[in-house]
Amino acid sequence: MLQKGLCVDCGACVGICPYFKSHAGKIAMLFSCNLPQGRCHAHCPKVELDLERITQATFGKPYDGSPLGHYSEIKKARAGARLQGRGRFQNGGSVTALIAFALKSETIAAAALTGSLGLTPVPVLATSEAEVIACAGTKYMAAPSVASVNDYLRSGIGNLGVVGTPCQIAAVAQARLNPLNKPGFRDVVALTIGLFCTWAVDTRSFGALVGDKTDACAVTAMDVPPPPASVMEITTTSASYAIPLDEIRKTIPGGCAICPDMTAELADVSVGAMEGEPTWNTLIIRSARGAALVEQAVRGGYLELADLPLASQENLARGAAGKKKRALLKAREDRLLNVDPASGRSAMLIDDSVVQRILAG
Repeated sequence: MLQKGLCVDCGACVGICPYFKSHAGKIAMLFSCNLPQGRCHAHCPKVELDLERITQATFGKPYDGSPLGHYSEIKKARAGARLQGRGRFQNGGSVTALIAFALKSETIAAAALTGSLGLTPVPVLATSEAEVIACAGTKYMAAPSVASVNDYLRSGIGNLGVVGTPCQIAAVAQARLNPLNKPGFRDVVALTIGLFCTWAVDTRSFGALVGDKTDACAVTAMDVPPPPASVMEITTTSASYAIPLDEIRKTIPGGCAICPDMTAELADVSVGAMEGEPTWNTLIIRSARGAALVEQAVRGGYLELADLPLASQENLARGAAGKKKRALLKAREDRLLNVDPASGRSAMLIDDSVVQRILAG
């Protein structure tokens, strides 16, 4: 996986294996390992991702290749009155609102989030509303956030909330299946909130790119405006910069190209920016647990909901379908789709009939 350039620095292998560490946005293997099979490979979302097995385990339904995955409802959302003015939110602040409410209501005891150390994203285990608010804002960079889930396992406490991109949520979903049948296994995850993602950038490459234009340590916010804009807007403590997306794309890890999931389909709730309404989010409710949290957060004044226009839903589905198709074509081209895992090659496992349906869409 590392040799093939597929690593997305999700952190799933960090903390469960002494040989893997994340440093400055890269996973490094410190020493050779002679284990024939380990959790590092079994949890990794780029070594073998069996979407049928994981989807069945998560929702009790087959993986059908639909653009947005399984869900019960799609709404637009934003932080409610209880959080207004409490932090600097990107878009509607819905993720911050849901996690803050989940902590307050004791639905979760802690949350695995992504913070920043300068420009570098870092794993954070948040246990207070202030810590949650401090992590608000889109990072756009591959981050080893799942490492904090592995750290939390050693605490002996349960009821962890996890916020992550599609690959991070997939890694958590795989780990929750106890794929190596480890004795004494305990699932500590009580809630997953997924983030829409079309790509992330490699921290080192992106840092060098930004550093050519400004002091990377002075960056306070990043945003990618909707089309027809084709830039990433970088805000620092003293100025703003626009970097063409053609330059940004050169820093995207190879593993992003074979990711078929734009909306974090394995999460309880998925949240993303809402095109055309920058102060709102698009919110997809997927599980009964997610629906209950959203309902309670609205009643508690932490979240506000409104109907999402049908045109917005259709645009979202088109974008997600396009990502799926591009990912499967790339995976098939690179012999990474439905390759026999016994061969030792990285593989994304999807029923052939579903693959054909996606490619024909």
